[in-house]
Amino acid sequence: MEDKDFKFDFEKLIVYQKALDFMHEIFKIYKKLPPEYKYTIGSNMVRAGASISNNIAEGSGKKSKKEKSRYYSISFDSTRECISVFNILLNEKLIDKDCYINMRFRGKEITNMLYRLIETLE
Repeated sequence: MEDKDFKFDFEKLIVYQKALDFMHEIFKIYKKLPPEYKYTIGSNMVRAGASISNNIAEGSGKKSKKEKSRYYSISFDSTRECISVFNILLNEKLIDKDCYINMRFRGKEITNMLYRLIETLE
């Protein structure tokens, strides 16, 4: 039996969907990086970006509020880690100002949503 419209609970969360969009943009940045940066700062950025949606997904399945909060906090921290990477990329002129502003805006939106989600669990 296959249901194309079946979704896991976390897939319905707007913050999860925004995290996926954020990751899509991270991949665009990663693909444009010179090879000497892909395996250092680029890999770090991809790992941190993937951590956002992965920890939202994993945390949503936890039974206790404390566990959920821990995973959502990891997502929050990973988003902030990405912002630090974007600062480095801008300083090294590896992304332009428009890309930088766009990613900071997306990151702020995600951290705000995660913060509110964490607050509801405390």
